[in-house]
Amino acid sequence: QVQLVESGGGLVHTGGSLRLSCVASGRTFSFSRYTMAWFRQAPGKEREFAAASDWRGTTTYYAPSVQGRFTISRDDAKDTVYLQMNSLQPEDTAVYYCAGGRVLTGRAYNPDDYNYWGQGTQVTVSS
Repeated sequence: QVQLVESGGGLVHTGGSLRLSCVASGRTFSFSRYTMAWFRQAPGKEREFAAASDWRGTTTYYAPSVQGRFTISRDDAKDTVYLQMNSLQPEDTAVYYCAGGRVLTGRAYNPDDYNYWGQGTQVTVSS
């Protein structure tokens, strides 16, 4: 059974920073072979792509809304993917989900291409 477990969410003021972590487990989950991503969902809105790292860790993708403020990274030795979030704004408030999958190049933005999802961690940015 594959599990993705997020942590690191919380409440911060505008301009603050948070670092999210997602640890993968499960004998059938070859972390180093999977594209890992972060999606987010704000109240009343659809889930949207935030950032992704390809399975090699050499290519990263960002939504325009987070480009330059968020950084995704991965540690294959720890089966962990991170999302460093700086200069947080109230519009970043959402539940953040970790996702993993064998995603084709160019489709990192598409949630339907990810097989595994975490339970989510809440990020709240106060103004």
